[in-house]
Amino acid sequence: MANENNKVKLMGKLVQEPILSHRVYGEGFYKTVISVERLSGACDMVPVTVSERLLLSCPAEIGGDYYITGQFRSYNNYSDTGSKLKLTVFAKTFCTADECDEDEPNDIFLDGYLCKEPVFRSTPFGREIADMLIAVNRSYGKSDYIPVIAWSRNARFCASLPVGTHIRIYGRIQSREYQKKTTEGTVIKTAYEISASKLELPDEELSEELL
Repeated sequence: MANENNKVKLMGKLVQEPILSHRVYGEGFYKTVISVERLSGACDMVPVTVSERLLLSCPAEIGGDYYITGQFRSYNNYSDTGSKLKLTVFAKTFCTADECDEDEPNDIFLDGYLCKEPVFRSTPFGREIADMLIAVNRSYGKSDYIPVIAWSRNARFCASLPVGTHIRIYGRIQSREYQKKTTEGTVIKTAYEISASKLELPDEELSEELL
């Protein structure tokens, strides 16, 4: 079940040389970034973690096009200023894009539980948004905590959902830059979240889809 409740498919261009992140039982895991183009022409910069076993069978080259399947995972990055939630696609498969025939370059499915009250807001252009945090169970009693945004009528629907609601999310991983003020001045940060195109409440008769 844990492998079925968190599924990611990505196809895009490698834009960062893989860098060793950590080792588990002697095996190295490398972090990199895949650029995935939207229909609008803008690109989402998606962080990816790939094992050295996968990289041995399919070497990663800057500018190459790759197809990845896996899970969207979270972990806490601890520092002197506290902990911060980090997100990455943990690759289960990694191959060149010409080895797949997928039409959708950025696709994710999550089956989890609402673990914070949704925050309903409007953009400066009047678009309605609901910000949510979804807990998705993983093996060995672990969970991944994934930020999700719903739009328009889905946002209005999600705004009143109680904590603990069982919810299924279909959508894509998106990145966005924002400015953060620090003691050293203003810096540009990148946030990652799921933009929901469809949602379902498996324990309820009612489910909603975006128009």
